Amino acid sequence: MTDTQQAAITKPIEVSFEFFPPKTEKMQESLWTCVKRLAPLAPSFVSVTYGAGGSTRERTHDTVTAITRDMGIPAAAHLTCVAATREEVNTVAREYWNAGIRHLVALRGDPPDGETDYVPHPGGYAYAADLIEGLKAVADFEISVAAYPEVHPHALSARDDLDNLKRKIDAGATRAITQYFFDADTYRRFVDRAQAAGIGVPIVPGILPVTNFAQVVKFSRACGTTVPAWLRDRFEGLDDDPRTRELVAATTAAELCEDLQKDGVRNFHFYTLNRADLTYAICHILGVRPQRPAAV
Repeated sequence: MTDTQQAAITKPIEVSFEFFPPKTEKMQESLWTCVKRLAPLAPSFVSVTYGAGGSTRERTHDTVTAITRDMGIPAAAHLTCVAATREEVNTVAREYWNAGIRHLVALRGDPPDGETDYVPHPGGYAYAADLIEGLKAVADFEISVAAYPEVHPHALSARDDLDNLKRKIDAGATRAITQYFFDADTYRRFVDRAQAAGIGVPIVPGILPVTNFAQVVKFSRACGTTVPAWLRDRFEGLDDDPRTRELVAATTAAELCEDLQKDGVRNFHFYTLNRADLTYAICHILGVRPQRPAAV
């Protein structure tokens, strides 16, 4: 173990959480139950996603501002290039800044529902690097971006994908958050390649607790994440056994994080899917404990 890794291990673990904006009143209740459950863990920030084609723009805005206002947690809003002109995006960004939101997650974005190919909006920001430059011109936002340890499915090559990440960092991004992965070596190899390419910002591992294995397989096929055979074996036969499945899911995700900790990784970003208990359990295993009594 290097001196740098040894020093990093003495630093406290920091966690952040991703939520998605609710579509119904019942989902709204579930979201706030999740936020209140995880808030005592004192996340460094939480982020709120943006639907395909900008379909949840207003709900994202309302959720981010409410979390910041009512919970006192630093919240970051996702912004994409899809289905909006530059001025429309800039207007949304100004509204966030005026509402006290200082952190944005800048993404190219997925095509609108029913479409498979990404086409830049006429008069809009074409790609994430362009979006970042525009946002930094609006105000001095902290900006996080996405990184793909196993290559973005639309990238021409692994090198092309890494070059694109470098462009986003050069445009002003201060942090990269990875797509989820299941093998620690996948992250290690990616970080080594990124550093060799001159990328010096923190690369935070994105962790997806497996709540529904079949759904994860579907997600992974779309985003290019490998589902290893050993993971499939772990969840085999548990489709109708949710309690055991959650125990296996918590153990599996915690093992991944603990493996990364050995390298000195101290920041983890959890894709919660608006479900708190599994993420809370994983954080507990990692030693992240409540800073105040948990809300019930």
